[in-house]
Amino acid sequence: MIGRSFRIKFNYRAFLLAFLFLLSACSNARPTYILPPGQPTEVAELATSTPFPARPVYPPGTIVDYTAQSGDTLHLLSVRFGASEQEILWANPEIPTSATTMPPGFPMKIPIYYKPLWGTAYQIIPDSAFVYGPDLIGFDLRAYVESSPGWYKYYGSYIQEEYKDAVNLLTWLGENYSINPRLLLALLEYRAQALSNPSRDRARELNLLMPEEVYTGVYLQLSHSADLLNDGYYRYRQGELTSITHLNGEIENIDPWQNAGTVALQNYFSLFLDGEEYKRAIGPDGFAKTYMEMFGDPWQGNTTVLPGSLTQPQFILPFRMGTTWSYTGGPHTGWGNLKPYAAIDLAPPVGSKGCVGTNEVAVAVADGVIVRTGPGTAILDLDGDGDERTGWTVFYLHIAQEGRVTVGTVVKQGDPIGHPSCEGGQATGTHLHIARKYNGEWISATGFLPFNMDGWTPVEGSRAYLGKLVRGDEVVIASTESPTSSMITRR
Repeated sequence: MIGRSFRIKFNYRAFLLAFLFLLSACSNARPTYILPPGQPTEVAELATSTPFPARPVYPPGTIVDYTAQSGDTLHLLSVRFGASEQEILWANPEIPTSATTMPPGFPMKIPIYYKPLWGTAYQIIPDSAFVYGPDLIGFDLRAYVESSPGWYKYYGSYIQEEYKDAVNLLTWLGENYSINPRLLLALLEYRAQALSNPSRDRARELNLLMPEEVYTGVYLQLSHSADLLNDGYYRYRQGELTSITHLNGEIENIDPWQNAGTVALQNYFSLFLDGEEYKRAIGPDGFAKTYMEMFGDPWQGNTTVLPGSLTQPQFILPFRMGTTWSYTGGPHTGWGNLKPYAAIDLAPPVGSKGCVGTNEVAVAVADGVIVRTGPGTAILDLDGDGDERTGWTVFYLHIAQEGRVTVGTVVKQGDPIGHPSCEGGQATGTHLHIARKYNGEWISATGFLPFNMDGWTPVEGSRAYLGKLVRGDEVVIASTESPTSSMITRR
């Protein structure tokens, strides 16, 4: 009954908000700044000359207005505003204690505990413009790149022994990192004018986007940037990133009203820009302006990625009933080297260590359709629309090409996907890497919505690949040595 009451109240309040938005719909211009709550309207006239308006010094426990954003949870809001989850619930009695994600647009009251040195309230892009999700539907990436006058459209690179042209490279990065190719294009233009300048200066390409000694050249600069951007996005989403330490040693506490897409860019630019350069990059005349000039206002339309009260479908363990596999990798990155820790690893019994063949198969954790395969990969789409950018998808990695299901195959829960292997990326032994996404956003293996398979849920370890799987009193411990303590039987 509590949950039903919450939904009813939310729908009514959301209707009021939507009505207010409709009243102002005659103007397509997004306000240049999101001003602190309670600021007089006259301040808005000065926004363009006041790039980073300061928050007031709130007395401890001051109740402030907040509108829920995509991906907000009670835990995350508690970390950002300094209030306990219980305080937030007291201030918003209509929210059930079992709530997962807050409904975007839901008006809330939150007790705030002021921190000095808060950063800007200006939001660069919504989360929908960050992930490889519904925002891309209807966008023709190839037509856009090939119609641009810049040199980038002629670029190409070999990845996993396969040549990819400029567009296929962006698609590959977008699909695997699950990051929006338009974001990467805007970054290429903002940092290197690669879409507008036809003159290619190969001498600049080693550090095209950011200074680096290891990740040099166009492809590695793009992939490393995607990795770093994801790291900032998901550490903020998990409540792990609350401040930015600048190159000059200054601390910037992230504004509590910020969104993950903006924080990812703030964190990224802070790694190599400082002072006025940094302020410009994260302000309205920096990256945001470039993005808007290229693709229009990203805040128009539906900006929701994670809806309210998100739940996971019922999943089974990804191997056959009655078989015993080993839990070889606790929570670690879905793709790349950094956060999000969206994936876990499971390995079938094999006769020897290393990359050896197996007759065991990874199976579908739920009903769905295979929408993409590639070197070592198979993507299971659960909502039936055949588009991995929408709804729940399950990412299988290290699936051998021989015996792998083909694109378009409709599978039922428990049907074979393919044989675990070492194909598709770095691997020291035959295993399955499995992760989840919703609307293109990686869902952490732990946190507000743990990766639940047959009741088993991961517990993060002290570092990547460590940790446990827990079901009630049962515990298995991640280990690449496959001892008895790491073995799990599907019953």
